[in-house]
Amino acid sequence: MKLAESRIAIIGLGLMGVSLAQALRGQCAALFGVDLDPETTRKAAELGIVDESSVKVEEIIPKATLIILAAPVRASLGLLARLNDISNAPATVLDLCSTKAAIIAAMSELNPNFDPLGGHPMCGKETSGLENADPALYREAPFAIVPLERTSPTALALVGELVQAIGARPLLLDAATHDAWTAATSHFPYLLAAALTLATPLEAAPLVGSGFRSTTRIAGGSVGMMIDILATNRANVLTAIQRLRKSLDELEAGLQESKSEVELAETLSKARERYRKLVSTNL
Repeated sequence: MKLAESRIAIIGLGLMGVSLAQALRGQCAALFGVDLDPETTRKAAELGIVDESSVKVEEIIPKATLIILAAPVRASLGLLARLNDISNAPATVLDLCSTKAAIIAAMSELNPNFDPLGGHPMCGKETSGLENADPALYREAPFAIVPLERTSPTALALVGELVQAIGARPLLLDAATHDAWTAATSHFPYLLAAALTLATPLEAAPLVGSGFRSTTRIAGGSVGMMIDILATNRANVLTAIQRLRKSLDELEAGLQESKSEVELAETLSKARERYRKLVSTNL
């Protein structure tokens, strides 16, 4: 099935779900939305973000040929556990969750009428909710696609078409690699931003500038969402913390009075070169 023929149900009408719906408007046959908040579902329909919305997944999912889970990780896991009882209609199932191992395991238990695969767009904001949605949110963002062994070529092609339609860049990964990489590039940086924020004296606020703001921005995000992410990727995040300790020890040693500034400069130069290599990959 092509994207233009798809009837898409987006489960979760927050920042990610609504931004996706806005980016897909006019590119599919129908857009449905589900959210637990009645006011959110009302606004989504009233503003024309979706064609139909409901607080009940049972009313929407059987109508869809592509089901997209845009809810937090553990909420998505709960819905995956219910899907077999909700619908017998054939449908592709895609999630947008930040961790993949548990999601892929749950998807493997779905009935044969469902054609599942994992997904994770590397984008977002520190602000959440329908009112902060942006159809350009996904543009130029890496979008990890994590297929199961049972994922059909048709489902893989459909999701690839969707990723290109919203302006993102597809990246095919397995679940273990995805979770290890996102621990380093997303989940641990959140903890680092939180730690830096907590270590900064409040009396220093008058001198907070753009550098501090950009470094700590993600500490202002949803705590509930991050708890879900960290709880489902503990081992990889702990490994990232251990790597940071090693780097901090090296920097601390370079600052000791007995050390040469040359050694500290060498460490910082290595960091600068590593930064350039890391960010140039995504240009």
